[in-house]
Amino acid sequence: MQAGKLPHNLLADLLERIDVRDPRVVLGPRLGEDAALIDIGNRYLVAKSDPITFATDLIGWYLVQVNANDLAVMGATPRWLMATLLLPEGTTHEQAADAFEQITSACEELEITLIGGHTEITLDLPRPIAVGALLGEVAKDRAIYTSGAQPGDAIVLTKGIALEGTSILAREAGDALQDAGVEAPVIERSRNLLFDPGISVVKDAGIALESGGVHAMHDPTEGGLATGLMEMAAAANVGLTVDLERVPVLPETAAICAALGLDPLGLIASGALLAAVAPQDAPKLVTALDAEGVPAWQIGTFTKPDDGLILRTANGAQPLPTFDRDELARYFSEAG
Repeated sequence: MQAGKLPHNLLADLLERIDVRDPRVVLGPRLGEDAALIDIGNRYLVAKSDPITFATDLIGWYLVQVNANDLAVMGATPRWLMATLLLPEGTTHEQAADAFEQITSACEELEITLIGGHTEITLDLPRPIAVGALLGEVAKDRAIYTSGAQPGDAIVLTKGIALEGTSILAREAGDALQDAGVEAPVIERSRNLLFDPGISVVKDAGIALESGGVHAMHDPTEGGLATGLMEMAAAANVGLTVDLERVPVLPETAAICAALGLDPLGLIASGALLAAVAPQDAPKLVTALDAEGVPAWQIGTFTKPDDGLILRTANGAQPLPTFDRDELARYFSEAG
């Protein structure tokens, strides 16, 4: 297998073998779901673990954001983080301290408490790897499941694609982009997408919850928007139709993907929130998000499962594209 997530059919098979014996586990390992739910009495404890393997720049900051996103889309408030940093031989004291500072400052911004973890210099590691285990909590009547999407629901997307992948490419492959003809201002704007508009969807998810009518939310990460949509549909056993012309591809993403021969639909897309919303409530949600400075679009509709996963293009309807691995992983593998 190549770098990236396990193939979905393999992962689904492996997850089906897990026997969850503790009855307090309300939601265990399941394809498409962003976190686990554990009954702790009057609320659910929400638990998530996610690594940072692509980025080296700002790795500690990334770690907090991507884990917090997965709790936010469950309707939960992130509370407690355990972080593991695996650093290559030759890492300096200053680099280690900088990674710690990134984690602690990001935690402070999101009111998360760093409660422990592990740090080491790891033999034969070519680049740093960070792994987070984040805990949060949610009232039982406010938990949101990826599997909650229903036929007829509108598909709402915030911010556009693909913020994270575009920013990582600008930060990790700037020279290659310049050689491919991407202008320096585009590369600089792309680098800054991490912060403006930012890869956190905590605010987006909070607005969606308050607006009402949200049946499911998801954070399209590795595998991009196309994989995020497929995961929502698989979790809920529904079909979907997405209009390509309605999908907001950031101009920086379009420029960088064109230069490197990548497909924006398959590029890691943290920073965008996908929401399944009752059709009558979708316009209200889009308006509420826009009012808070979060641009949003209705890009399609969830349908009956027999309708399949459809992408409408200028050349007609076709199956939603699938990506065996993220376009970012493909680029780095082929670039050597």
